[in-house]
Amino acid sequence: MSRAALLVLADGRFPAGGHAHSGGAEAAVKAGRITDAVSLEQFCRGRLHTSGAVAASLAAAAALGVDPRKLDRAADARTPSPALRLVARRLGRQLVRAARATWPHPELDELAHQFPKGAHQPVVLGTAARAAGLGPQDAAYCSLYEGVSGPATAAVRLLGLDPFDATAVLARLAPALDRAAQDAVEAGQRALSDGPEALPARSAPLLEIGAEAHADWPVRLFAS
Repeated sequence: MSRAALLVLADGRFPAGGHAHSGGAEAAVKAGRITDAVSLEQFCRGRLHTSGAVAASLAAAAALGVDPRKLDRAADARTPSPALRLVARRLGRQLVRAARATWPHPELDELAHQFPKGAHQPVVLGTAARAAGLGPQDAAYCSLYEGVSGPATAAVRLLGLDPFDATAVLARLAPALDRAAQDAVEAGQRALSDGPEALPARSAPLLEIGAEAHADWPVRLFAS
């Protein structure tokens, strides 16, 4: 496995469209749930253990070779919010374009053919990791890090938060992220043997509700 490929895939500058999304942080800021570095850390920690854990497990399962069509249906079932399903597919479509250009692979071609409007982003992420020669743990780490770094970066812009403080939040989350990545790999392995039904289905109701409200805002800084 290539650690250099992992750095490319996890780089925030990889043209997969994530920079335009706040991971729910914009809605949380407006609702007063994120006001400083402490509340940002609480938000990211909650995201890590709910929707983040689900996404990482999907990515790990895809990297292990679980049928992406089954995983995409599992992702739909675990995403109650229509707004978040739409966002996930848009990000998946952008990611598959970037991944095909970077690591040409028949599985990515097939994914693009099967899902012309985009598969769920974690499913594409795991497939992209597989195409890059990476494993399920790499895919899980990429997914989890993206899930917390997006809100942290957005908070800098939304609140004028000191970027040093935002980065310190990510550093403090590292041990929890390590454990979550291992859990995601184990879930992916269960999905490989028992099917996607074995994947976690943790909920984050405030993220879902916030996403629906955010989608109707006439003016917003981030797409989600």
